[in-house]
Amino acid sequence: MPRPAVPSYYFALVVVRRADRFLVVHEVKHGQLWYLPAGRVEQGEALLEGAAREVLEETGIPVALTGVLRIEHTAHAEMTRVRVFFTAEPVDDRPPKSHADEHSLEARWVTLAELRALPLRGEEVEELFAAVERGLPVHPLSLITSEGAPWR
Repeated sequence: MPRPAVPSYYFALVVVRRADRFLVVHEVKHGQLWYLPAGRVEQGEALLEGAAREVLEETGIPVALTGVLRIEHTAHAEMTRVRVFFTAEPVDDRPPKSHADEHSLEARWVTLAELRALPLRGEEVEELFAAVERGLPVHPLSLITSEGAPWR
């Protein structure tokens, strides 16, 4: 007898860095805490497209994705969650959004020291940014490809 399908959810989380500053989001949800730009990839949307879209929606900053830090896969009996951590850089010098909307309350560039003063949604943000600042390996975006793409 075939097993029923388990829903799978894909999330893109993006470390956007400019010199010694990281882009963070003051969230509408999750207790209105601070986090890195992140969100669920929509049905029919590619991971890379979803990552860039989430950053733009939440921060007002268009970005160029530059690499992959890690892919996390968590299987539960009722669902599966995949989180892909990307790196990115802003494509221009525009400031982050400062007015609330349905995606976020605001966004801001912060140093690690400034980040520590914000109420964060979990310790992973500071841990992740510190690891990136120390030189955490970044894998090429070509790590993620469409099914059936040629092997090079």
